Amino acid sequence: MKPPVFPIDMKHFWIDPYPVLAKMRNEAPICYVPELDATLLTRRGDIFVCEKKTDVFSSVQPDGLMVKLMGENMMRKDGDSHSLERKQAQASVSPRTVKEIWASQFRKHTLAILDNLEGRGKFDVVTDYAMPVSAHALRHITGLTNLTATQIDEVSQAIIDGIANYTGDKNIEQSCKNATKLIDDSIDTMLQIEIPSASASLLNVLTNAGQAMDSIRANIKLAISGGQNEPRDAIAGTVFALLSNPEQLAKLKSGEIRWLHAFEEYARWMSPIGMSPRRIAKPFSWNDIEFQPESKAFLMFGSANHDELVFKNPESFDISRNTSKSISFGAGPHFCAGAAASRTLIADVALPLLFERFPNIALDGTVEFRGWAFRGPLSVPVRIFD
Repeated sequence: MKPPVFPIDMKHFWIDPYPVLAKMRNEAPICYVPELDATLLTRRGDIFVCEKKTDVFSSVQPDGLMVKLMGENMMRKDGDSHSLERKQAQASVSPRTVKEIWASQFRKHTLAILDNLEGRGKFDVVTDYAMPVSAHALRHITGLTNLTATQIDEVSQAIIDGIANYTGDKNIEQSCKNATKLIDDSIDTMLQIEIPSASASLLNVLTNAGQAMDSIRANIKLAISGGQNEPRDAIAGTVFALLSNPEQLAKLKSGEIRWLHAFEEYARWMSPIGMSPRRIAKPFSWNDIEFQPESKAFLMFGSANHDELVFKNPESFDISRNTSKSISFGAGPHFCAGAAASRTLIADVALPLLFERFPNIALDGTVEFRGWAFRGPLSVPVRIFD
């Protein structure tokens, strides 16, 4: 049978998608949303299985927003072509490379940012801390060190807004195109600079691997789109969650619980990556629901991470929770290639160093979260007490 139709209010969905997603899971776990022209899968079990069926739930989407605006990157390929480009990129973002090369860079820039925050009394964790921490890490990983941290953040946000522009806003589309041009110009400039052959930057690694230039450009844009806003929002959002739960923060400071658990619970709880789109490649039936070829399906990771069949009290933030069944980084062959870098940057560097430098930090205003395809705090104002 056809999936049941489930209309939604897009404005309210952007403000807070979780009540609507809970209703979908309860009433229509697989449903068609006319405002998105897509069939949404909202249960963790369905997504965990279906994401791996790449012959049906295909990442190849030549008419998708990501391909149109960024080029065809590895995230929009399946099979051998995806595997090859992912393998080529691993030399830049593997756990070993992160540990041996990037971790020290992350720490160096983060300590400098903290030095600049000394004596300010109050600041916004999103713009004054998480943004530059993530951006400086990404400048070095991509190899685009000719861009400033602010430029990295701005182009990342413009791309994210563009590829989530399902309502077709022309201004958002143009802003995204401007951002991708700036990245292309930056790549052109860096290609004229003699870079040490041993450099682990993504630009250098992919160039040395012989990857086609169109793919290099698309994959660097992919790295910027996901490698800036998601760590930025996860750092700031986790800070908010911990300051809102001081008893949990105390367990982290004492060493009773590892910082990694806080990050992974935040990634489950707020899901910075809330959705991943797929194209239905052939006729398919799942749980009596018929999927039609060339239609769109959205794998709702944020909903899966709140599935009541898997997680007890999913709406609560609890760093002692077992998050092994969460799918914050995906569940199939497209599992986030930058996961190791994100974990190190956030759990080993950004979170512990912030609370070590400012042990008496407190929230200093209201914090609001927005987004459903990508979700994070608009600001996290804090005050430092002696």
